[in-house]
Amino acid sequence: MSTATALPPRRGRDFIARHGETVFNRIGRIQGDRVELHTPLTRRGFAQAEAIGEALSARMGESPALTLWSSPTGRALQTLAVIAEHLRVDWHATRQDMRLIELGFGSWGGETLTALTARHGPVVHPHGMAVGAPDGETYPAMAARLAAWLSDTHDHDGDRLVVMHGLSSRVLRGLMLGLPDDPHCGVPVAERLPQGSIVMIADGAESLIHRGMGAAAT
Repeated sequence: MSTATALPPRRGRDFIARHGETVFNRIGRIQGDRVELHTPLTRRGFAQAEAIGEALSARMGESPALTLWSSPTGRALQTLAVIAEHLRVDWHATRQDMRLIELGFGSWGGETLTALTARHGPVVHPHGMAVGAPDGETYPAMAARLAAWLSDTHDHDGDRLVVMHGLSSRVLRGLMLGLPDDPHCGVPVAERLPQGSIVMIADGAESLIHRGMGAAAT
């Protein structure tokens, strides 16, 4: 059954950000959902987080009414800490949720894209979504956990700021926008955006708040 069903309107707005560049991103290693592979932001990654914070602050002003949500990874939480400082909101009030984490890559976690490509052939689809690892999480499984998060937060009052990952954010946005299933992944997939980007989704429509200058690869 297709998952391309427009969701009913949510209360408030969702500001969805992709975390800044990490040490592993810089050298082309896969991080995924493995806790021990949550590498820190690079200087470029911190600059990307700064740019998101500046863009949101210019748009929303000081201390806006926002519920903070994050993947529990260090890279997402570091990015959110910088943004929160710009907005003068309490980072310690962040709601961490495992359902916002990146796609699980199983035994591919920590491997370089170069090494994986040499052994398995292309591991990234032309539109930037990763080819799932044989022992990793499937895209339908990831879409199901993201859909559950959407259901649980559907009636929350006010706006939400959500910091997450390249692949998981594209699927979350795809679900929220009611996009058709992607032929490679079997779930809705939104437009690819560079690291350090943030969008706003309100009333089923997406607008770009800031396009980051980071890599577009996973």
